[in-house]
Amino acid sequence: MRFLLPLLLVFSALLCLLPGCEPKEDLFTTDGSAKLAFSADTVLFDTVFAQVGTVSKRLWVYNRNARAVKVSEIRLSDTNPGTYSLLINGDETKAATDLEIRGKDSLLILVKAVLGPNAADNKPFLVDDQLLFNTNGNEQGVRLVAYGQNAYFHGPEEHIRRNTTWPKNRPHVIYGVVVVDAGVTLRIQPGTRIYSHAGSAMLVRGTLRINENTNPTAELAPTDTATFVRFQGDRLEAFYTDTPGQWAGIQFDASSSRNNLVRFTEIKNASFGLLIYNPLNGPHPKVTAENTILRNISGAALTFASGGQSFDGSGVLGFSGDFDLRNCLFTNCGEYAMLGYGGTYDVNYCTVANYTPQFRRNSASLSFTDKPVAQQTALPNTVRVSINNSIVWGSIRDELNFENGQLYRPNVVIRNSILRTEEYAGATDVGNKLGFDNNNNQIGPIDPNFPKFKSSPARSIGNKYDYRLDTLSPASNKGVFNPTIPRDLLNKPRSVTAPDLGAYERVNP
Repeated sequence: MRFLLPLLLVFSALLCLLPGCEPKEDLFTTDGSAKLAFSADTVLFDTVFAQVGTVSKRLWVYNRNARAVKVSEIRLSDTNPGTYSLLINGDETKAATDLEIRGKDSLLILVKAVLGPNAADNKPFLVDDQLLFNTNGNEQGVRLVAYGQNAYFHGPEEHIRRNTTWPKNRPHVIYGVVVVDAGVTLRIQPGTRIYSHAGSAMLVRGTLRINENTNPTAELAPTDTATFVRFQGDRLEAFYTDTPGQWAGIQFDASSSRNNLVRFTEIKNASFGLLIYNPLNGPHPKVTAENTILRNISGAALTFASGGQSFDGSGVLGFSGDFDLRNCLFTNCGEYAMLGYGGTYDVNYCTVANYTPQFRRNSASLSFTDKPVAQQTALPNTVRVSINNSIVWGSIRDELNFENGQLYRPNVVIRNSILRTEEYAGATDVGNKLGFDNNNNQIGPIDPNFPKFKSSPARSIGNKYDYRLDTLSPASNKGVFNPTIPRDLLNKPRSVTAPDLGAYERVNP
């Protein structure tokens, strides 16, 4: 016992030599040269709609020093008051004081922006600010920049009750559902941009007319912005550019929607593109789509409240509806490019290039059935399909499916088209097995490159694909001229003697 007290004194002295026994103020460096480091010198929000909150952007603040630092103040300079907000240690704030960052550690700050209306009514505007840090008397800053755009806002349950034209001078942003009432026509000017929030949709009980009087005289560029009307989600970050299912789509009501025309339009990132929902098989609504692109479509387990059924997504989705499709491109549709439960589908000069690199897809791109949607349907669910001068291709071996096709075989006509199919590769029908290797059709080989597009997931790496035809494409000069469709998707004149198959007339070498 007489040695215990001296040993305890020695042990206590040794403990005091460890870093943990230093006075707390000695743990922090007070050196004015001890600067912070940041994951970016600018936090950028690219194209934010006025009065709409942005996503949160992350800013990491690093202490590269061996010892801890005390950040005496973090604050917004508030050059544009009310625009930016911070989330620091779980608290939403515009400023924080005496924050400790241990040596070789970091702090995460989340930054959000909400832009108010700007005097530059129809033009993009810039709203900037600075996030300031004061450490040991040393002030550092990170720039905050948001590019804003005023817009017309629609929803959450907006009814268009009189004939209306949406102008192109500002973007249109849809929140919730916009309803075009029965007996009312909504017209959309060329070049208009429509952005839809998550779950938003357009429901047409009356009539939708897009680009109805637009007749370009020259060939259009693939990136044309003056003519094409574009529908997409309202998430404008690069990550969401090709992400499907960001909004619902455009639905045409069974009871009263008539004479709908969609021209020079791109519909992307939706759960469905164009939907006719007529489950009781009453009088058929009709949609004519010309020079239209439907891309990045997926809506697994869509549910329709009126019937309770669930369906997958599709570029064109018909429940006893009639579609007239000319010069249309379908691509990256995760379930179907075209799905028809009864109805009429007249397909001319269309390209189905349904490569789906984002999905594992097992369903044929073009699928049709005569099965009724609702058990209480009284009328027969007749299917009529006509495909001419078109390309039906994609990433699986069978891109055509006619369920119970032998029952409506006289109503199915396919001519002058390239088809990727093994199921229907015969020259004639044999029993219940249909055959379409006739009428100048080409049944493509297993080779996924067969149509020879200029670039596709089967031929190139990346996601910027071009579904115009390569110079050696077997679709070149294989069509039959249709005088009612003298120009292609981009308004290029078709050859009168030997036009190309699909939506695009071949690009000259």
